[in-house]
Amino acid sequence: MTYKQPISVLVLIHTPALEILLLERADRAGFWQSVTGSVELGELLWQTALRELEEETGIIASPSQLEDWQQQQCYEIYPHWRHRYAPGVTQNTEHVFSVQVTPDQEIRLAPGEHVAWQWLPWTMAADRVFSETNAVAIRDLAQRARLAPK
Repeated sequence: MTYKQPISVLVLIHTPALEILLLERADRAGFWQSVTGSVELGELLWQTALRELEEETGIIASPSQLEDWQQQQCYEIYPHWRHRYAPGVTQNTEHVFSVQVTPDQEIRLAPGEHVAWQWLPWTMAADRVFSETNAVAIRDLAQRARLAPK
């Protein structure tokens, strides 16, 4: 069995108005999240972010469209997903990225991975996601947007 690496990416997809794209997991009804995924062997973080973005949503972005926050968050892997990792691995390090798209962006979900998608204002999206690190990143995105030069 090949285990997942405990290194992953979180990719926030947002519009200029800070609407956030959320995906509902196929394996956990009611679990909404941004794009996430583990780094594969030999892959750089930004490559993982672009691959997962395309796999999970159909959005093809260039490296220049992807914003690497140079930020990471560590969290405890949920017990129901620990079997995907080597025995004894309980912590994951998640690296945060974002990409801005237009509100009319076509979304194509990965069959078997997600069952629904929705655009929500950032405040609602932060409350809807099941992962605290995802919620923190969404709130940080709003803070970054307020601080960005107009």
